[in-house]
Amino acid sequence: MDGIPLATDLYELTMAQSYWEHGMTGEATFSLFVRSLPRGRGYLVAAGLQDALDYLQSLRFTSRDIDYLRRTGIFADAFLEYLEGLQFTGEVWAVPEGTIIFPQEPFLEVTGPLLEAQIAETYLINQVHLQTVIATKASRCVVAAKGRVLVDFSFRRTHGLDAGLKVARACYLVGFAATSNVLAGHRYGIPIAGTMAHSYIMAFPSELEAFRAFVSSFPERSILLIDTYDTVQGARIAAQVGQELKARGLRLQGVRLDSGDLLDLSKKVRDILDAAGLKDALIFASGGLDEHEIASLIEAGAPIDAFGVGTKMGVSADAPWLDMAYKLVSYEGRPVLKRSLGKATLPGPKQVFRLFGPDGLMAGDILALRGEEVTTGEPLLTKFMEGGRMVCPYPTLEELRNRFQENFARLPQEYKDLNAPASYPVQLSPSLQQLQATLAAKT
Repeated sequence: MDGIPLATDLYELTMAQSYWEHGMTGEATFSLFVRSLPRGRGYLVAAGLQDALDYLQSLRFTSRDIDYLRRTGIFADAFLEYLEGLQFTGEVWAVPEGTIIFPQEPFLEVTGPLLEAQIAETYLINQVHLQTVIATKASRCVVAAKGRVLVDFSFRRTHGLDAGLKVARACYLVGFAATSNVLAGHRYGIPIAGTMAHSYIMAFPSELEAFRAFVSSFPERSILLIDTYDTVQGARIAAQVGQELKARGLRLQGVRLDSGDLLDLSKKVRDILDAAGLKDALIFASGGLDEHEIASLIEAGAPIDAFGVGTKMGVSADAPWLDMAYKLVSYEGRPVLKRSLGKATLPGPKQVFRLFGPDGLMAGDILALRGEEVTTGEPLLTKFMEGGRMVCPYPTLEELRNRFQENFARLPQEYKDLNAPASYPVQLSPSLQQLQATLAAKT
């Protein structure tokens, strides 16, 4: 991971040198959490833990990293010599990816020597923040689609290559069927999907010739883009090609709409395909969609079978950031808190206990101190890393995807509402409340 230790804010390293110079090597616990939900969100989907753990497990400053830091003229040579041998030796407790989580609840807690746990802050927030934002947005698209197929089309407009990869992974985690991102497919084992661009159609003398050429090359992937010129006429031409395929014992997989009034056009296209005996041909829609447009189309009865979801989902356009923080909660066994107005923290290492009702659905959470027992609740945070190493093999993406589906099915519908979700109840345990009050009175 050459250069990755430098993926941090400068103050992490200046604080680290000061800790080192003053002998502050005691054990610290930092908690990563979100203070509040964006408007219109009723929950978050935890994601990005694998990248966080991989970073911690492989954290090393190379000689090139140290040479750069020396050239800045900021750091003492003795401290840089110390950094060159640094590695993470602590432990991590976290909620598994795909877990539904709420404000103030830790995504993860890092415990280790103060310096080691401190310098990880920037990278951990960066990875968990992006992937949680996108997993949450994508899960809302899954809610809106009501079982229809969703494909990630966001890659060309995500904020960089790394973001494009993480978006594809986060989408698949929460139920998308595939991605157009070939590198993500290769890296994560996600199914890849795609059709054609308008440029392909325009490169041929006519739509008919373009459609015939494409199905001759890819008869098993024959989804034809029909809105380059006139969508209704494009549907008629696609139906003609579909009948030609049928005569050869093949089938037209479907057509794609990428512009215009998708409700009206999908109905007209469905009628054309059905009249041509192509009732099994799918209608695939794309073009600036997110959960709100998808929900509106389905509610209006649009006969659309699958959606390509791109820009608005890939950048979480309506809620592109979370108020995520990574705060010290304990040092040398001493619980600590921050009392800043609007940014107060809760002291001590923690555990979250999830309560379920008689119907098996989530009924509320209790945020407690780690080590407390709440016999009526299911603990969410588990130990993933000890002594700087993973304690067990990390789950596969398919396992995480299944976990999310099981988890999400137990979240009541009122918290999944796309516009005005209910507020999920999270209460503090009596011990945590007492500790908070005691420390607040002393500071």
